[in-house]
Amino acid sequence: MSASAGFDIAKDFHWLAVIDDRGHLLLSHRVGNDPDAIEEALGELRALAAEHDNITVGLDIIGGIAALLTATLLIDGFPCVHVPGLAVNRARQATRGGQNNSDPRDAKVIAEQVMFRTDLRRIELPDDRAAELRLLAGHRTALVKEATARTARMRDLLTGIHPGLERVIDATTRSGLILLGHYVTPAEIRRAGPTRIADYLRKRGVRQPALTSLADAAHAAARAQHTSLPGERRTATLIRELAAELLAGKDRLKTLDAEIARLVAGHPDGALIQSLPGMGATLTAELIACVGDIHRFDSGDALAAAAGVAPVLTQSGRIRYSRSATGGDKALKRVFYQAAFCSIQRDPASRAFYDRKRAEGKRHHQALIALARRKVNVLYAILRDRHPYQARPPLRLIA
Repeated sequence: MSASAGFDIAKDFHWLAVIDDRGHLLLSHRVGNDPDAIEEALGELRALAAEHDNITVGLDIIGGIAALLTATLLIDGFPCVHVPGLAVNRARQATRGGQNNSDPRDAKVIAEQVMFRTDLRRIELPDDRAAELRLLAGHRTALVKEATARTARMRDLLTGIHPGLERVIDATTRSGLILLGHYVTPAEIRRAGPTRIADYLRKRGVRQPALTSLADAAHAAARAQHTSLPGERRTATLIRELAAELLAGKDRLKTLDAEIARLVAGHPDGALIQSLPGMGATLTAELIACVGDIHRFDSGDALAAAAGVAPVLTQSGRIRYSRSATGGDKALKRVFYQAAFCSIQRDPASRAFYDRKRAEGKRHHQALIALARRKVNVLYAILRDRHPYQARPPLRLIA
C-alpha cells in the first residue's frame, strides 16, 4: 500500500498533503519555509513511509523559494517529481467546485497527480557545479535584460533632444557608449569638434576605423541641429549616467562569461555539449541549468516536448493535423533556437538542412525550429552515448 505527498509551494510557508492509494487524505497542514518546520514535516513523512511501501513527493515549483525544501527531501531519500502549476490548475478545475482555489486543495491535487500519473519528471539534486552554472546563467540573463531596458531608455532620451545623433550612434557598442558618456548635446559636440572628440575616444581605447567615422558622424549630426530643447541639460546628464551603467554592465558580463566558460569546461557534460555546432559556453550553461541530468528524460522526443520544439498533434473526429507547440520551457526553447541560428552561419551541415527546409516552402522561423528539433535528438544521443558530435562526411558518388 503506497502513499503520495504534495507540496503547494509558497514564499513564507508550504502546504503539505498526503493521500493513500485509495485517495484518502492522511495528512494536511501548513509547513513553514524554515529548517525546523521542514524537518518536522519530514519526520511525519518518514512515519507514514514506514506504514506504506513508499512515498513519492510532488512539488509544483523547482528551485527558488522551493530550494530548501527540495534539497532537504532529496538528501533524506524521498523521490520527488515536478507537477507543473498548469497541470495542477487544470486538474483542480475538472473537479466539483474546481474554481475554488486554496493551498490545501492544491496540495491534495498535487498528491493525486503523483498517485495517478507515471509521466511526471523526477527532480534530481544538482551538484555544486551545476548549481553554480544555474545561478550564473540566471544572473547573466537578468543582466542582459537590464542592459536591454537601459539601452531602450537611453535611446528614447537621446531621440528627444538629439535625434540625429541617435540615428548615427550604435548605443549597443562600447565605442558608442564611450562617446555618449561625455558628448550628448549638439552644442557641446559642435564646440569640441571632430578632432577633440576623436582624441577623447582614442584615449579611452577606441581604435580606427570606428574612431574617425564616429567622431565625424557625431559632429555632422550636431551641425545639422541648432535648436536647444527644454530640459536638454538634465536629459544629457541622465544619458551619461545610463551610458556609464551600460559600460560597467559590459565589463561585468565579460567577467561573468569567463566564469561561466571556466565552469562549463570543468563540467562532465560541458565538452560534449559544446561539440554540437552552435552550442557555445553560455548556451551550454543555460542548457545544463534547464535540463540538469539528461536521464530525467526518457528520449530525445521527451526533451523536445519539454522544450516546446516538437510538433503537437491535434485530432478531433476526422480532423487530424500537426501544429507548432505553444507550451514548453521557454528558456530551454530559446537555447535550441539560438543554437540553430548560430549553427547555420558556421556549420555546413546545419546550413544545408536549413536551406532544404526553406526550399520546401518553410519560413525562416519554421526552418530554424525544424533545425532546433533535429539538434535536440543529436544532443540527447551525444549525452546518452557519451560521444562528442562528429559531422558526417559528404557522400561521394562512385562512377
